[in-house]
Amino acid sequence: MVAVRDQIATRVLAPGDRAPSVRSFAQAMRVSPSTVVEAYDRLEAEGVLKARRGSGFYVTGTPPTPMKLSAPGSPRSRGVDPFWVSRQMLDAEPGTLQPGCGWLPESWMPHAALSKGMRSLARGDQAVLANYASTRGAHALRRHLLSRFAAEELPVAPERLMLTASASQALDLICRLMLRPGDTVLVDDPGYFNFHALLRAHQLQVVGVPYAATGPDLAAFETALVVSKPRLYVTNSALHNPTGATISPHTAHHVLSLARTHQLTIVEDDTFSDLEPEPSTRLAVLDGLDSVIRIGGFSKTISASMRCGYIAACANWIEALVDLQIATCHGGPSPFAAELIAELLTSGGYRKHLSELNRRLAAARKSASDELAAIGITPWIMPRGGFLLWGRFPENVDSTEVALRCREVGILTAPGNVFSPTQTATAFMRFNVSQLGDRRVIRALRDAMNR
Repeated sequence: MVAVRDQIATRVLAPGDRAPSVRSFAQAMRVSPSTVVEAYDRLEAEGVLKARRGSGFYVTGTPPTPMKLSAPGSPRSRGVDPFWVSRQMLDAEPGTLQPGCGWLPESWMPHAALSKGMRSLARGDQAVLANYASTRGAHALRRHLLSRFAAEELPVAPERLMLTASASQALDLICRLMLRPGDTVLVDDPGYFNFHALLRAHQLQVVGVPYAATGPDLAAFETALVVSKPRLYVTNSALHNPTGATISPHTAHHVLSLARTHQLTIVEDDTFSDLEPEPSTRLAVLDGLDSVIRIGGFSKTISASMRCGYIAACANWIEALVDLQIATCHGGPSPFAAELIAELLTSGGYRKHLSELNRRLAAARKSASDELAAIGITPWIMPRGGFLLWGRFPENVDSTEVALRCREVGILTAPGNVFSPTQTATAFMRFNVSQLGDRRVIRALRDAMNR
C-alpha cells in the first residue's frame, strides 16, 4: 500500500494509469500475490484505485481527503458531569490509569474461555455469524437466565423475559415505553451516573433520594413519592453503584410497600449480582415481578465488548418492549454475543472464573482501603463484594478539583458529584479497587489533595 501511495505522490502513477499487475508487483516487492490483492482492495475501498473487470486496477482522480476528526475538548472546557467521566474513560489511550472506571482490568477477564467459545461458534451454525437476532434474543441464553432466576425462587415464564443490547439499552427501552418528557423518576443519591444521564436525555425530571448503608432513606423516599409523584424508581439493590452497599430486608419490604401504595414501578439493575460472595435481598424476588422490572448485563464478569443485557417483567410489558426493540434495533442483541455469553455461563469454567475473581477482589478491597486511608481517604462502608469503593475525602477537599488535577497527569477518576443529582457528594469519589494497583494512582491523589 505504501509503495503504491508513494508512486502516486511522486507522479510515477498519474490518474487513469494502470497500477502494476498483481503478479509483477508481488515479485517486485517479494510478497505473495494474496498480500498485493488485499492491499489493492484496501486502496480501492479508500478511493485511491478502481478495479476494472478483466483489466486490473487503475489510479483514480484526486483521492478523497481523509476525514479530519475534531480534537476532543480539554477536560476543563466542559462541565465535570456524567458525560465528562464517560468520555474520558471510553476514549482513554491504552495503558492509561483509570481508577475511576466501572470495569475490571482486561487481564482479569476470561480470555481463554472467550477465545474457545468464539472458535466453537465460528465452526457452528453460520446463522449465528450472519443473521439478525430473533425478537426476544438467543434461546440458549434466555433458557439459562430462567434457570438462574428459578434458583433464586423467582420463577419466570419464558414470555416474561427478553434480551437487549445492554443493561443501559434495557432502561432506555423501558423509558420509551412507560414515560413521557416531563415525567418524574426517582434515583438514588448517589447513584449510577449513566442512568442519570440517560433519564435526562429522555427529558425527564430526576429526583434524588439519599442512599444509606441499608438502602434508600425511607422517610425521604416516602416524602418524594408524596411530593413528586414519580412514575419510576431506578436502583440496584446488590453492590450498589457507586457506594457498594446492599439493601437490607427491612428496607426492601418497606420500599415495596410504599411502591404499591403509590403505584410506583421499580427498575432494579442486577448487573453486579455475580460479584456477591453470597446472595442478598432482591426487590424483584420479593415482588415476583409485579411492580418491579429486573434488568441486567454481563459486562462486569465476562466482556464489555460482547454487549448483551436482559429485561424480566410482566408479559404485557415485555410484548410492548419487544416491539420497541424491533422498531429501534430490528431485533434483539447480536446473536454472536448472546450465544457466546450463553456458552460461557453454562460451562464449568465460569464458576471457577467467578471464584478466582471474587478472591482477587477481596484482596484488592482490603489493599485499596488501606492505601487510601493512609492518605486520608476513608471508605464510606466496606462493601461485601464487588470492585467499587465509595471514598470520603478529608474536610475541605473537593473531589472534582482532585479529579481535574489527576487528569492533568493522566490519571482518570470519578468524582462524587457526577453520581449525585443534588450535587451533595463533593467530599466523595468512586474508586475501582481492581484498578488501584499502580502506585502512581495513590501518589497522584495525594499530590492533588495537597495542592
